[in-house]
Amino acid sequence: MAKNQMPVAKKSSGLKKVLSFVAWLTGVIVSLVVGNALIAGNLVLPQWLGGATQVGLMIAVAVGWIVIITTLLSVVLAIIHTIR
Repeated sequence: MAKNQMPVAKKSSGLKKVLSFVAWLTGVIVSLVVGNALIAGNLVLPQWLGGATQVGLMIAVAVGWIVIITTLLSVVLAIIHTIR
């Protein structure tokens, strides 16, 4: 290897970090959108899980809140982990 060439792994580490962040951010956005859709009633459970029944809608709202809370918690923990 020539003296002025850097190894490929070191060159792509910056790109790897950017792509990792973009993938993580995409996952956070999708999770928040799905949680919001479950709460708003735009997404319903399949028929075999209760579907559009009153119980099914209550389960969907509860699951939506669980998704949103755990997503926000993971964002906070990721920020704390990055700061440390």
